[in-house]
Amino acid sequence: MPLAARVVLITGASGGLGSVVTRTFAETGARLGLVGRAEERLTATARAAGLAGDRWAAGIGDLSQRDQAETAVAAVVERLGPVDILLHLVGGYATGGPIGAFADDDLGSMLGQHLWSTLHVTRAVVPGMAERGWGRVIAVTATATATTPPTLGAYTAAKSAQETLLRTLAREVSGSGVTVNVLVGRKIDTDRERETAPSPKNAPWTTPEEVATAMRFLCSDDAAAITGARIALDGRT
Repeated sequence: MPLAARVVLITGASGGLGSVVTRTFAETGARLGLVGRAEERLTATARAAGLAGDRWAAGIGDLSQRDQAETAVAAVVERLGPVDILLHLVGGYATGGPIGAFADDDLGSMLGQHLWSTLHVTRAVVPGMAERGWGRVIAVTATATATTPPTLGAYTAAKSAQETLLRTLAREVSGSGVTVNVLVGRKIDTDRERETAPSPKNAPWTTPEEVATAMRFLCSDDAAAITGARIALDGRT
């Protein structure tokens, strides 16, 4: 089935990465559920992507809260139908500082944005995908989960938990027609510094377009054998 026949749920759709992913998937002809906390920003994102009113729906809520995640997904399903593809882009960044000093709230915030949002939204859409025999789940995480740099304990712990959750989910739905994969980068170059001010520091950064292109391939039928993968997008170094 072509992507034009699919319903794609994009969380964090109005952000720097989300807006590019929205535009990329709008070009496929798919119907898009755009999820975020501010309806006006989602409307602006849909307009910028050239989406007609019958091709998109807004899901409003804080995905770190289960009830709000369920409400946001339900609003999209009511307008567009069951979700076939989840592109989970919600997240944030906080250094937190050394493990012996960072505030509990720093870790709680990072777990909410990365782990809990992932758990709530996958619970809302993946069972239906498995029942229908087809689905795609893709999230973006960070190389820091493997390199574990100092003073990033809160962020790294949350992203590591997110990765583990998703790779476990991939095993649980194996053979159902649903694939679950993680794209990994050092930094998403939303400010285009790699192009406008190239340097050794930003050489391995990943552009939003590169993430969106990888997602589009993983959503295709040609990628049906790829699941549970941790795919690095920082291969320039």
